Amino acid sequence: MAEPTLGLCFDLAEATKYLGERDERLKRLIDESAGLQLRKARSPYEALLEAIAYQSISGKAAATIFGRVKALGGNGRVPTPEKMLALRTPVLRKAGLSGAKAVAMKDLAKKTLAGVVPTLEQARKMSDEELVERLVSVRGIGVWSVEMFLIFRLGRPDVLPVHDLGVRKGWCLTYGKKHMPTPKELVAFAERWRPYRTVASWYMWRACERTGSAATNRIAPAKVRRKRR
Repeated sequence: MAEPTLGLCFDLAEATKYLGERDERLKRLIDESAGLQLRKARSPYEALLEAIAYQSISGKAAATIFGRVKALGGNGRVPTPEKMLALRTPVLRKAGLSGAKAVAMKDLAKKTLAGVVPTLEQARKMSDEELVERLVSVRGIGVWSVEMFLIFRLGRPDVLPVHDLGVRKGWCLTYGKKHMPTPKELVAFAERWRPYRTVASWYMWRACERTGSAATNRIAPAKVRRKRR
């Protein structure tokens, strides 16, 4: 196997070849799209602090607020867990955080100091399941946020964010479906992508980017199948 590229812990060329051999439509999408890109690896604490800031608001507004939070660290980086716990809630609110996000950031800092949230070195040695179990114990952090950390920070190969709208809509665009799949349907379909579901998911996002919002907005919600009595 060739050396992993772009900070991935697997061979990207091997992964795309594997997927292309098993999925003709995905192969077409891979051939027509740019390659996978990762963000610079950060500690779970720093990555999740940013994730909390970005929750439920536009990217532009979140970037501004997160920039103000970073400024509170005083050294060009985010406040350390110790510094975060020392910051008064009104100071965090003045930076633009909601009350819930301020509480979540403090809980993240507390659990980091307690060792619940691992260091980056520790995280790299843990399984996906272990990281999800640990990190969702932080207030305001759900499975999706941890999955994004696994994909874009740690470069794990087999993560499938089944609740992500971009992945589900990208699946519709790629396979010519009018309704989004349910999480259960997507899990079943994605068995063909193992052990590289991360790469396939990334290309589902690419499908949305290539097609644009007009097409993605026409995709209907998943069909709810009623159980027969």
